[in-house]
Amino acid sequence: MSASEIFIEATETDPDVIARGTVREAHERLRSGLAELTAAHPGVGGARPRSAELVDFCLHEVRRYLVTADQDMYAPASVDDETRLLVDALRLGAAALDAQIEKLAAADSVEAAWLGVVIASTLDLHLRIEESVLLPALAGLPGVDPLLLATEVRAYLEGKQVEQPTVIDVRNIARGGRHPRVFARYARLAPGEAFILVNSHDPKPLRREFEAIHRGAVSWDYLQTGPEEWRVRIGKVAVDA
Repeated sequence: MSASEIFIEATETDPDVIARGTVREAHERLRSGLAELTAAHPGVGGARPRSAELVDFCLHEVRRYLVTADQDMYAPASVDDETRLLVDALRLGAAALDAQIEKLAAADSVEAAWLGVVIASTLDLHLRIEESVLLPALAGLPGVDPLLLATEVRAYLEGKQVEQPTVIDVRNIARGGRHPRVFARYARLAPGEAFILVNSHDPKPLRREFEAIHRGAVSWDYLQTGPEEWRVRIGKVAVDA
């Protein structure tokens, strides 16, 4: 370990502490943004909410965060037995929020005011679960890179995109961390995109996991089959709604 990689656990140099702090910063921005936009403001005919700004914030900021959370937190946690059910619940919650945002976008100003409060309350509970349950669980998963998580969430905060690797070499990753890392990369693929997995053996167990979790939505093409190096192109297939 180099001097730059040395950190004191549970201090501000600890990667897990950095990751949690960055995620909570994103949470606070969402909470404060919704609180501001769902508060009544003086206007013609009395107090009224800022409906257009509320819709824009939910369609862009909230939805973009939900995508980031799914890719960078839910995906790696979804392949661990102890966190799979938690991820299922969070994904159901995210889907419910997405449906509420869809209703908000089509609502009149009166209904939008009510839906904004509902979304703010629902999202607050969702974020509390991430903070109190998911983040501590992620710290114990071998496939989660906290500094990478912090980088991805920081990119969300800054409105940027992090360039994703096209080749994932897992040969130097501890066995328990390989599958979560690969699933996290798959989660960032758009339909039609792919990456190349490099391993020291035939990753058949990983293929079975993909078929169980993403049946019909993953392509698997062997590019090299040993004896010392295996290469597989893993892609995301568009699934008809």
